[in-house]
Amino acid sequence: MQERGKLRLKKFYFHPVTMFIALTFLTVFASWILSLLQMQATYNTVNTNTNELEPVLVTVENLLSFDGIKFIISDAAKNFLSFAPLGTLILSLIGLTVAEGTGFIQTITKRHISKMPKFLFTFLVIFISTMSSLINEVGYAILIPMVALIYFINNRNPLLGIVTAFCGVSFGYGVSVFVGSMEISLINYTTNAARLIDDKAHIALTSNLIFIIAASIILSIVGTIVIEKIIAPRIGKYKKDEEYSETEKYHSFDLEEEEQRQIEQDKYEKRGLRYALVVAILVAIAFIYALIPGLPFSGLLLDLKESAYVNQLFGANAYFQDGFTYIVSLFFILCGIAYGVGSKSIKNDKNIVENAGKNFNNIGSIFILMFVVSQFIAVFRKSNIGVVITAWLATALENMQFSGIPLIIVSLLLIAFSNIFLTSPANKWLIFSPAVVPMFMQSNISPQFAQIVMRVADSMTKGYTPLLASFVIFIGYLNVYNLNKQKPYTIRGTLGLITPYFLIISLTWILIVVIWYIIGLPIGPGVVPTI
Repeated sequence: MQERGKLRLKKFYFHPVTMFIALTFLTVFASWILSLLQMQATYNTVNTNTNELEPVLVTVENLLSFDGIKFIISDAAKNFLSFAPLGTLILSLIGLTVAEGTGFIQTITKRHISKMPKFLFTFLVIFISTMSSLINEVGYAILIPMVALIYFINNRNPLLGIVTAFCGVSFGYGVSVFVGSMEISLINYTTNAARLIDDKAHIALTSNLIFIIAASIILSIVGTIVIEKIIAPRIGKYKKDEEYSETEKYHSFDLEEEEQRQIEQDKYEKRGLRYALVVAILVAIAFIYALIPGLPFSGLLLDLKESAYVNQLFGANAYFQDGFTYIVSLFFILCGIAYGVGSKSIKNDKNIVENAGKNFNNIGSIFILMFVVSQFIAVFRKSNIGVVITAWLATALENMQFSGIPLIIVSLLLIAFSNIFLTSPANKWLIFSPAVVPMFMQSNISPQFAQIVMRVADSMTKGYTPLLASFVIFIGYLNVYNLNKQKPYTIRGTLGLITPYFLIISLTWILIVVIWYIIGLPIGPGVVPTI
């Protein structure tokens, strides 16, 4: 008897652009349903004048109404142009494309980075990515394109480089070797909440410093092992087009001429690197001088209206924080041009512009994706769904009767879950701090340690939500370097790619926090987990 042939349905993959459009419509529809159900929540904020709690009612806003549709249409351009990853990515790419077009990045990679052991370079990428959260989310726009390019030049899979940089920034967000923007955004809320119990409570900027230094090293080590042992084998090797497969037969014709050409090229490359090094030193000196207050013509990048130096660097109006991406881009531009002049890889200004322009050709799809994602995130924020869910979780935590380690773990998990819907650390802590900090203090846990729980929970799920604005750079670059254009990286596929990292680092975070609390190690100068 002849077997019947089985009909196989070809699996269809939706492009991320299509998926984000679908999510936008789903959000609009959900806002209509939830507003009909009168979905709302109340959370408490601290009145700094009276030092008392004030309730805030938040409701889901119907975006299928006249005003909602008007917002979606009239604010589309505004949402796109104000979308933070757009400007930072363009600025960083200008610098990187100039440096790549002159051959500067290729030479650095070939002469230095390619000689590093894989584990060491992966560790450095994760560690630097973690450090980048000193200045909000600029690491996504700078490191993802740069690391992908370096991996590609170094004959490693650029997809692995993209995953490594993204995971380093996201799942180590808020930890570094110095206090940064996270402290500025959280400390006021922590202090206000602590004064509900102790009206003389003071939270220093360095109150989490020891913890975040140790955590940055631990996470980088664990992350390196996860990347090299688990994720790298799953991603596999990158198959480049064999454009030069026919060139080998020409090499034997004049070996002496080829050797002479290599010697000449090596000489020019070394001279180009010397030029670039001189420029790099001069730029670094000028940059450092611009961060020193009190000297003649110094402090250019500081907000000198602030008294504390950290606020001068990372405050709301700090020029250093606002202009950091431009400074990095300018650094690559100047070093790239210096290398090009020294190595004779560029002849004139037209070469610079043309070479840089060519490297923009393959990333047009990212800007289309950014437009769609900016609308989705703006619509979701306007609906208030994320705020309502976060307020519910804060209220649920407040009503729980936990103390000690169970309180710490439950707080971590609830804040981490809320981060999927409300990605801003400041906005989350505004809602959670009046509930979390007093509960911790009543359980003999210091408010400084409560702030650590907040920043750890934020880091645990930072990269595991498409509502993170910079997620678009991650998924966009995965598809730029994806060789199989018929099978694009979807939201689900992208999250699946980083799931092992997410799970292991989340477990690592929980263990670090719990063990630190049990041992009672200092979390900052003169600050311990307990009161």
